[in-house]
Amino acid sequence: MGPEQLAALLDSVRELIAILSAQGNILFANAGFTRLLGYRTEDLIGKPIGSILYGTDIAGVRKCLQEIGKSSGEALSKRCQLQSVDGNWRWFEAVARDCSSVPGIEGTVVSFQDVTDLHRMEAERQVISEVVHALNQTANLDELLAGIHQALKKVVSAENCFVALHDAASDTFTFPFFADQVDVAPPPQRVGHSCTAYVFRRGKPMLIPQSEFDRLVAAGEVELVGAPAPAWLGVPLKTPTATIGVLVVQHYQNENAYDLRDLEFLNSVGGHIALAIERRRWEEALRKKEEMFRLLFNNNPLPTFVIDQETLRFLEVNEAAVRQYGYSLAEFREMTALEIRPEAERAKYIEHLRQSHDDGPHTGHWQHRKKDGKIFQVESISHELDYSGRRVRLVVAQDISERHILEQQLRQSQKMEAVGRLAGGIAHDFNNLLMVIKGHTELLLNVLPPAEQYSRKIEQIERAADRASALTRQLLAFSRLQVLQPRVMNLNDVVHDMGRLLPRMIGEDVELEIRTSEDLGAIRADASQMEQVIMNLAVNARDAMPGGGKLLIETSNTELDSAYNTRHPIVRQGRYVLIAVSDTGTGMSAETQAHIFEPFFTTKAQGKGTGLGLATVYGIVKQSGGFIWVYSELGRGTSFKIYLPRVDQPVERISPVVQSVSEVPRGTATILLTEDEQDVREVAREFLESGGYAVIEARDGAEALGFVHKHETTINLLVTDMVMPGMTGLELAARLKEKRPGLRILYMSGYSDRAAAESLQSDPSLRLLTKPFSRWALLRAVHELLTQP
Repeated sequence: MGPEQLAALLDSVRELIAILSAQGNILFANAGFTRLLGYRTEDLIGKPIGSILYGTDIAGVRKCLQEIGKSSGEALSKRCQLQSVDGNWRWFEAVARDCSSVPGIEGTVVSFQDVTDLHRMEAERQVISEVVHALNQTANLDELLAGIHQALKKVVSAENCFVALHDAASDTFTFPFFADQVDVAPPPQRVGHSCTAYVFRRGKPMLIPQSEFDRLVAAGEVELVGAPAPAWLGVPLKTPTATIGVLVVQHYQNENAYDLRDLEFLNSVGGHIALAIERRRWEEALRKKEEMFRLLFNNNPLPTFVIDQETLRFLEVNEAAVRQYGYSLAEFREMTALEIRPEAERAKYIEHLRQSHDDGPHTGHWQHRKKDGKIFQVESISHELDYSGRRVRLVVAQDISERHILEQQLRQSQKMEAVGRLAGGIAHDFNNLLMVIKGHTELLLNVLPPAEQYSRKIEQIERAADRASALTRQLLAFSRLQVLQPRVMNLNDVVHDMGRLLPRMIGEDVELEIRTSEDLGAIRADASQMEQVIMNLAVNARDAMPGGGKLLIETSNTELDSAYNTRHPIVRQGRYVLIAVSDTGTGMSAETQAHIFEPFFTTKAQGKGTGLGLATVYGIVKQSGGFIWVYSELGRGTSFKIYLPRVDQPVERISPVVQSVSEVPRGTATILLTEDEQDVREVAREFLESGGYAVIEARDGAEALGFVHKHETTINLLVTDMVMPGMTGLELAARLKEKRPGLRILYMSGYSDRAAAESLQSDPSLRLLTKPFSRWALLRAVHELLTQP
């Protein structure tokens, strides 16, 4: 075959055939170099092959040529890039063989097979594989996008690449990844009319070279944002439900840097990126939710547990539970929910779990046990839910021990109020009966001779009525309806006076100790009632120490704050005077303490006590505006603490007035007597008439007003019951005083109305008599009212 035929044969093959010298210079190049790369063969002769090789491939080709000289005719292959005349690079599989000993060749024969498409397919497959690997291995979004960017550069020109994510709430783009040779990463910006916004709105991948960009600008579709790029490629980042952003690559020099194949490839990668971003967003949202749950869980002030539904083991426990129960976190995780319950509660709890279903929250009241063994009351709310792939129970437990005590205190207070109203009503009606009994016995004793055999029996009736009257006074004291004569006083005076009387009462085997505060504040109270309080408490203390002991009475100033008010909500905050009466006696159980202030409740043997002593104390303290608490334990004594409001007023010193009953005051005035109880009215009328007074009787307020119209000029005094049907004594008196401002008023009552009692103390023309009263007491009050200025 001749040289011309051989050349024609080499020019017709698809491969590029070249003969290289030992130095790598081109000795021969076939027409394939012209068809694929655009070079004229005559221009390549004499040039080094490295002049059209990709920079990083030159050293490898040189090394290959050196190895061929030592290979004894064996062929060597290598993949490399050759540059075309227009500057583009194509991939070739080069096979070289040493033919230096062949006549007419005398060099290295290299065939270049074009594998650009194959290399692109392999590179794309490799890039997709790396992207998927990064999605599975990299949790951080910044690291993920940076890794994808490095992979993209293996296939397309991605030196200038960014990701724009859309924030639907603000309709802005943010740029979590931005790599550019000209521009810097922009701040978040409105979507606007950039090429990125155009791709986002259309939701389609777009290749926008300079000519297409100019057309879109002319059509008003886009505007220039950032440095101009003659080659621009953008693909939407789409999830199955929405377009969340745009992936962009651009080239500032080569308008032909991208083609449709690049567009398809980048669109495929964009789909993976969108799913990755969506996944990371979901993971970030989940992480934030978990952080929020953890924050709320750990900072919940109430003990909170996550308990495995099957094993009942604690999976999670917050700090409040650690503080409340005394177990460490590690100890809790080795325990079950049964171990914080007393033995008696465990079977009940298991039955509760068996019957409860996943139908919402369950509320229950239980007993729990701390590490130190202390049992306390809790109210728990539990939810059944899924947690880390298992069924669990989320439980929030609140210590309600104090609330339980407060509820008991409130119920006790309400019970005492109800019993007080009952006792007051009974005392009121009973006092009307006693008024009739005592009144008639007094009238009989006044008309019968002293030697009469019936006088002694009438005196016995009178003494029995006196004892009954004393009982009603105690009932009225308990129900806070007795008539008080309060004044500003120093409680130390009463305590010291009682200190001289009590030793004879409590006996020699009881040691009395009195501790008083020198700077004790003043209170407003009835001195005789305060004496009654101390007397009753001392008698109770004596009875609680049958073998002797110690009785301590002490006074002090105190201030009750919000903390005390939290434990005792019926106590108002403020400044108080405290009187405490304590003994070393037998003490009381909680059951006994719950009833000690109730009327007729007593632990003493029958006939040894009425059960009204502490009830009287309770009523006096309450009517004086104070509070009383008892602290007692069996075998360890009892302490009563009474808190009375302090007042900033000077102490009132009152000298005792001795009244003589030897003479009954008399008069001649006309008195209007108004009383709805006929028997009481009859007794009062006879009392008044025995004193020389003219009496006009009225059954109620309406009848009394009618008499006033007839006898307006002759009535000197109104004597009226305070509680009557239709019109009270206060209302009757008010209507009469409108016409006769100087009219004197004497009220009668079976018990005290507090508002009325306070108004009586401020008006000298008014007076109050408590039923049952004597003839002398009534006539004395009438005389004082009629004779005072």
